[in-house]
Amino acid sequence: MSTAHIHQVSQRVNHLEHVEAPGSMLTKTAARTLAVLRYATGSVFLWAFADKTFGLGYSTPEAKAWIHGGNPTKGFLANVDTGPLQGFFHTIAGTWYANWLFMLALLGIGIALFAGIGLRIAAAAGTLLMTGMWLAEFPPTATASTNPFTDYHIIYAIVLIALAAAYAGHTWGLGRAWAKLPLVQRNRWLI
Repeated sequence: MSTAHIHQVSQRVNHLEHVEAPGSMLTKTAARTLAVLRYATGSVFLWAFADKTFGLGYSTPEAKAWIHGGNPTKGFLANVDTGPLQGFFHTIAGTWYANWLFMLALLGIGIALFAGIGLRIAAAAGTLLMTGMWLAEFPPTATASTNPFTDYHIIYAIVLIALAAAYAGHTWGLGRAWAKLPLVQRNRWLI
């Protein structure tokens, strides 16, 4: 190998070291916009948790609050009146395990989004939750939806996945410090 050839290879390697790595190409404005989206989406989940737990009167009256013996899943699931999964959703409506899983999902997803940590877990759990809620209203045309394919449940699932994929917890969150922890380094799914 000639000295000139070695020099060319060396220059290519040096050039590659200065190229932006995947995931680090967001502008500050884009990263901040994703952080705002993260907080806004987190507030949706945390508000739903708080309203259903304490009956803040927005969609859950105080008398039907979870702390007063209300069933957070019963109202939605018991009123499923269409689709092939109607019987399944009626069966689990208001059960202790459906209530606990639903409420823990709302709280956990909301906290993860606000903290900017565990976004992959939050995205997976949120996608599962939103898909289940979408299926409860399936088919969309039967529930007076304005779109037969996509509704807000699907949009929230996509937003959760995008936030996790873009490492949105690194800006105005604890994501960057979280990702450096040895446990998280060994278990990348915790990011």
